[in-house]
Order: sequence, then C-alpha cells, then structure tokens
Amino acid sequence: MKALLKKIISLIAEILAAPVKRYVLLIGILIIVAISNFFYLGLARRTFVFYTINDGVIAVEDRMLRHSRSKENDIVRYIEEVLLGPVAQNLLPLFPRGTRLSSLLYRDGVVFANFTEIAALPPIEGGKTLENFFTLYDSILRNFSYVKDVRFFIEGNAIFVEEFRQRAFEEFRERAAENSDGFSEI
Repeated sequence: MKALLKKIISLIAEILAAPVKRYVLLIGILIIVAISNFFYLGLARRTFVFYTINDGVIAVEDRMLRHSRSKENDIVRYIEEVLLGPVAQNLLPLFPRGTRLSSLLYRDGVVFANFTEIAALPPIEGGKTLENFFTLYDSILRNFSYVKDVRFFIEGNAIFVEEFRQRAFEEFRERAAENSDGFSEI
C-alpha cells in the first residue's frame, strides 16, 4: 500500500514539475469539470427566431435552457424566453412587451398555448401578428421533436385557425408535389 501511494505521489510530482504536462493536466481537469457541470445542470440548446430591425430578415439566437422532467415545463420555459424577446439589440421581439403566457397544456403531441390579450396586437417595434405566430409555431416544432401541432389562444379564444389550416394544406400540397414520381393525377 505504501509503495502504491509513493508511486502516485511521485507521478503527480513529475507531472507538476514539467510545465507542458502541468498545463495539459489543468486543461483536462477543466474539461472534466465543465462536462460534469453541463450534465449536472441539464442544459439543452434551443434556437430562437427573431427578425432584424433594418430589413426584417430572419435571425437566429441560440440559448442554453435548463431541462426539466416535464415536457410541458420545457415548452413553457421556451415560450417565456420568446416573450422576453431577443438578446441582440438589432432584433425585433415577436410579441408586444407585456405579453404573458396565461396557460399551456401539452397532450398527445399537441401544445395548447393561451396568451394574454396584448398578444393580439403587433409589436410597437414592427412586425405582423400572424407572421409572428407562424414563427413561434415553427420554432416550437423545430425545438421539440415530440410536438406534432401547436394551437394558439388569446384569452381562451382560438386564433388564426383558418390561416394555420390553410398553411398546413399548402405545405402538404408542396410535399406531395416534391414526392410525386412524375405521374399526374387522374
């Protein structure tokens, strides 16, 4: 036992004596601490889509959000981050300041999100309400693979139902046209 302890101490002394080995050891320790911290915190990378102020081009922000044990809580946290707006100064928020998520329900792959009435207004900085809801819809589907559909409500009233149905129908037709083998419909 004493021989093993002496061997370990001499190995550590040898590593600490050489500057290159010492730096490699410190970098290795930092990497191990960072990875263990990452897994301990349970962070997940989420993408947020906003628009630029000047020309309205789509811009993407990546943020690390803490994972929870509930899919519903993960979606709530994501939507609340979207409502807070972008971090970058040259980007527009999707919703007017003061918009809140009143409630959220996730059942069988469908998200039902209810917002306060201020969400019906376009943001003061610019943007269109319908486009912003489409952007949020696409962002939720992109970030949460287990979500199949999202339905939006403002103060308990369904919004943009026909617009979302029309968009889904158009996307279905586009995919069908892309997947066709050159045969025409009869």
